[in-house]
Amino acid sequence: MTRLPSWLKTPIPDSKNYQRLKKDLRGLNLHTVCEEARCPNISDCWGGGDKAAATATIMLMGDTCTRGCRFCSVKTQRRPPPLDPHEPENTAEAISRWGLGYVVLTSVDRDDLADGGARHFAETVLKIKTKAPSILVECLTGDYMGDLEMVKLVARSGLDVYAHNVETVEALTPFVRDRRATFQQSLRVLDAAKQARPDLITKTSLMLGFGETDDQIADALRQLRAVNVDVVTFGQYMRPTKRHMAVHEYVTPDRFEMWRQKALEMGFLYCASGPLVRSSYKAGEAFIENVLKKRRAGGTVGAEPVEKKVPVDEFAR
Repeated sequence: MTRLPSWLKTPIPDSKNYQRLKKDLRGLNLHTVCEEARCPNISDCWGGGDKAAATATIMLMGDTCTRGCRFCSVKTQRRPPPLDPHEPENTAEAISRWGLGYVVLTSVDRDDLADGGARHFAETVLKIKTKAPSILVECLTGDYMGDLEMVKLVARSGLDVYAHNVETVEALTPFVRDRRATFQQSLRVLDAAKQARPDLITKTSLMLGFGETDDQIADALRQLRAVNVDVVTFGQYMRPTKRHMAVHEYVTPDRFEMWRQKALEMGFLYCASGPLVRSSYKAGEAFIENVLKKRRAGGTVGAEPVEKKVPVDEFAR
């Protein structure tokens, strides 16, 4: 078994803020991808000195997915429990209670639902924006089985960033993701979101360490730029349990930095790339906050990422 490199070791979460956020989530019957996917950054993201500095990615539509990707630890079932009709309101309540400036909503895949849960997603965004119009909302969605009308519905719901992850290079997609997901279908999702609202920031993420080649990564980036994806992130694949796909290699920080530079050279607005980076990693959010704030103010978008979370009151209108 390959030993875990030192740069991938993270602290066990036990801060007061971590415990407080966890209590809030359980009290409102909400789930987070941070917990379900066993994210290594949970101590960092949840352990801010105050709630405004913390980041949690809310997972809508329950904690059980209808797909079975080989990299993912979220539990799977053909027919999960029905949607909680109170979830959009509870999610909006939790987010307004925390006083965050930027939130990420994601979800399990619900292929058992006629619309894939798109209307539930859109209603949640609407409730959040009604309760707190200044909050910036990123939605990390599934592919809705290729139903681009549902993609457009979510894209027009009032969100600020539309994210959908290709997860890996095209050649490895059949071995890494559920067979119902394809690289080309994911490209069509990202393209449809941008076409529905050209001002949207679109975003995707790839994991490295599955055995992908440099040529395959470069090809994936070219295809993503061809549909005008703005933001890409690279992170290390971490095997959640022995039942999941084995790690082919632990990619060094230097190689992550090389891909960050290449992505920027290819025209991506921003690229977060590193062993512990995940698709909703807060460093990327801070940059996108800055971009959106400047757009709202009618200013120009800079090329440099900001280093700190932008205070919530800077977004007040």
